Amino acid sequence: MIILRTVAELRDAVGAARREGKRIGLVPTMGAFHQGHLSLVQRARARCAFVVVTLFVNPTQFNESADLARYPRDETGDAKLVESVGADVLFAPSVEEVYPRAYTTTVEVAPLAEPLEGIVRGTQHFKGVATVVTKLLNMAQPDEAFFGQKDAQQALIIRRLVRDLDFPVRIEVCPTVREPDGLAMSSRNMLLDDESRRRAPALSRALFAVSDAVARGETDTEVAMATGRSVLADAGIEPEYFAAVSAETLASVNVIEGETLVAIAARFGSVRLIDNVIVGAGSAS
Repeated sequence: MIILRTVAELRDAVGAARREGKRIGLVPTMGAFHQGHLSLVQRARARCAFVVVTLFVNPTQFNESADLARYPRDETGDAKLVESVGADVLFAPSVEEVYPRAYTTTVEVAPLAEPLEGIVRGTQHFKGVATVVTKLLNMAQPDEAFFGQKDAQQALIIRRLVRDLDFPVRIEVCPTVREPDGLAMSSRNMLLDDESRRRAPALSRALFAVSDAVARGETDTEVAMATGRSVLADAGIEPEYFAAVSAETLASVNVIEGETLVAIAARFGSVRLIDNVIVGAGSAS
């Protein structure tokens, strides 16, 4: 595996692989790798002969400078991990390489950026996400790109921008990887104190309670969601949001008829966690 820092180097490496007839896979990340990230790289490796992993803590998607500053960083450890699962390139550019001086262009995907995370973090968050993903797709020009279901709203936005802007890339959204107690794997988990780490799995238990209610035949959204709210109350968690929305449009639903995204966000001190499941017709949850 090689580590590259500039767009020119990345394009040279990808171009050489493409001339050899290799299919290009891209896994965009912000580093601090865990098994969830590695599962994306493994999926890319299974699908593509040349795999690029990007490591870039994107400043434009952070609302708070303190959150950006404390985001976990370990490039040396990350490089060893992705090499062990088959990455060919780790692309780790500087902020200046991604956003040159006088950079002014942004990408916005509305109205998908407005509910859920958009309410709490503002639409600027997803403007930062959409812009950097657009840039990474242009930099690497992959055949396929791989994202995690844990960031469901982000994945939906990326699929929409690829469709709307005619990117010649296939987007695959891979299942959320969880700890043995159900907590969705996240780079932020390592920032939790012991008490918060003990309570945090209640997020997934609340989601699974809703999923179980729907699996038993409950279609009234309010009744199904009440089962999850009870779990959260028992754990003393007041979520920033706990919502059931269309998995396609993110519009609120009163009746669970088709695929429905049940999403949650909550703070544990200074650490903010998100999670979700898909319930309803055709869901895997």
